[in-house]
Amino acid sequence: MKYAQQYFLSAIQIMNHFDGSMPLASFLKKHFSENKKFGSKDRKNIAHLCYAYCRIGKAGKELPTEERFKIALFLVNESVDGWDTLYDENWLSHWSKFVDSKLNFIKTGYANFDSSEIFPCTTSVSEKINVSEFSTSHLIQPDVFLRLRPGKYDAVRKQIKTADIPFKTISETCFSLPNSVKIDTVVSIDRDVIVQDKSSQRIAELFAKIETDKTKAIQLWDCCAASGGKTILARDFFGVMDMTVSDIRSSILHNLKARFERAGIKHFQSFTTDLSKPNPQKPNGTFDLILADVPCSGSGTWGRTPEQLSLFKASKIQEYTTLQKSIVTNTIGSLSPEGYLLYSTCSVFKAENEEIASFIAISYPFLKLVEEKYLIGYTDKADTMYAALFQKQS
Repeated sequence: MKYAQQYFLSAIQIMNHFDGSMPLASFLKKHFSENKKFGSKDRKNIAHLCYAYCRIGKAGKELPTEERFKIALFLVNESVDGWDTLYDENWLSHWSKFVDSKLNFIKTGYANFDSSEIFPCTTSVSEKINVSEFSTSHLIQPDVFLRLRPGKYDAVRKQIKTADIPFKTISETCFSLPNSVKIDTVVSIDRDVIVQDKSSQRIAELFAKIETDKTKAIQLWDCCAASGGKTILARDFFGVMDMTVSDIRSSILHNLKARFERAGIKHFQSFTTDLSKPNPQKPNGTFDLILADVPCSGSGTWGRTPEQLSLFKASKIQEYTTLQKSIVTNTIGSLSPEGYLLYSTCSVFKAENEEIASFIAISYPFLKLVEEKYLIGYTDKADTMYAALFQKQS
């Protein structure tokens, strides 16, 4: 690669100025906007170096920045891809697509490089997570996953194949694609497919545990709706339902309305509320199913935002658990008799997951835990989530 060394130096300069006050993607966009000398290829290669650097977290933090960049690029890239001018023959002879073999090589030259330091706060991670596998999975960029909406499998598969886009069929409702693919130019997003991580799609495994009256529409409240992916999943799974969505941000609900229109969902109620506060606004009536996909650390998704591996502070976990308990406390009163509460996070921290489930069970003994599970994604280039389904006892 002709400009490998220049890209390397530019990336070092960028990361030396990155303070985490905004997402790395936004920081890079701003930087390139202010520095017009970089062409599209330049931006792509420099951004790749920056993200590779973030993927090693705080591993080897005592080493010079230049050395950490060199290690990061080596670990993240399956092949040399034109970066060979940055390395000597010893490094190049050990280049492999296998992360474990590359880590072994790094340890021979950098005794202080500890891959367990890639992911922070490992003592807070649930015992149900393989910390070693989970930590090193951050060296690999996750895939993009599509959830095919009912009846769309054949048409979407044909469109993707016609466009000659590489993809894998995970199931009859799920495809995976490389992260770099511009899929919105090929298929109709929200109408035909939902861009939704594989583990998030697996929330349907908990839906399958819910007993419903087939003669009536389900009363659903998605109390932390965000982008609405799980609401649309519930609609596709259960069919006709009366839907209510809420969020703390009015802008989110505005965007959600547009998304629902693209998805063919015309009838729903929405309102803005802060469920972390005492006596918040709540919807009238009761609900057969309340989705509480609560704000969390997002630690199961840092493969997509690897800058968090270095920026996250352990003290934030307690802040999130306090918030989560408040939201749960303010929603449970809206459950109908024999109604279900589905609590979920995209976190791997026990305090946000099993300990909240225990809090619910102890504080509200009329709620029976139907099932709880981690939706493991780190072995499949996907996110990792947690979900717990409770049912109100008559």
